[in-house]
Amino acid sequence: MDLGLKGLSALVAGASRGLGYAVALELAREGVQVAINSHNLDKLTTAAQAISESTQSRTLALAGDITDPEAPGRLVEQAAAAFGGLDLLVTNAGGPPPGRFETFDDAVWQRGIDLSLLSHVRLIRAALPHLRKSSAASVLTVTSYSVKQPIANLVLSNSVRAATVGLTKSLALELGHEGIRFNSILPGWTETERVQELMQARAKTNGTTVEEEIARQLQDSPLGRMATPGEFAKAAVFLLSPAASYITGVMLTVDGGMYKGVL
Repeated sequence: MDLGLKGLSALVAGASRGLGYAVALELAREGVQVAINSHNLDKLTTAAQAISESTQSRTLALAGDITDPEAPGRLVEQAAAAFGGLDLLVTNAGGPPPGRFETFDDAVWQRGIDLSLLSHVRLIRAALPHLRKSSAASVLTVTSYSVKQPIANLVLSNSVRAATVGLTKSLALELGHEGIRFNSILPGWTETERVQELMQARAKTNGTTVEEEIARQLQDSPLGRMATPGEFAKAAVFLLSPAASYITGVMLTVDGGMYKGVL
């Protein structure tokens, strides 16, 4: 299937590793000019070079901390200036720390909100003037299947990511008449550095090993395994693409069936 992506331009946040990197790589394979962002310049530069060399697609590294209120606007303008516009936006960030409710004070909650809600708000707000000029405008927020089925010991992530899903659905309704689509992908357990870190935290709390915690988690998967970042990326790129032109306001779980609900 031709996804209709060739020649478009995209900004992907949180893309030096994990899910963001996988999405940027898959977009580049489809002929998209991609600007990738991370706060770590060294890792970001390495990621951009790897994408460019493997796809021959133009890849731009834009360093910046998206929890800084000024950074999202600067990143969007740099990407739009380099590409002569912006068609696609992927808002993505590493998750808040694990822990139980009573372990978090207001400062930790605020950092979680800045990371997992306001970064999406600020990137989208900055990108709207450019997206309005595109004939293929599409925004994808990356959240978690925990917004439908909360995950133990992740109360901060469960709570704040749910707000981002509300934002995504609201913008799909509010801006659909302008031809801008908004969707969210709700990944389940995927083979990323973030998940490895969560498993290490679980093992420390439970006095087990990382391998034991992974095996325990896999018992919850009908497919008996975690997703690969590439599997997530293929679903994400389809939702972003003109091939999904009549899909908006969708919260798509990519979780191997781990979510147990029917809606």
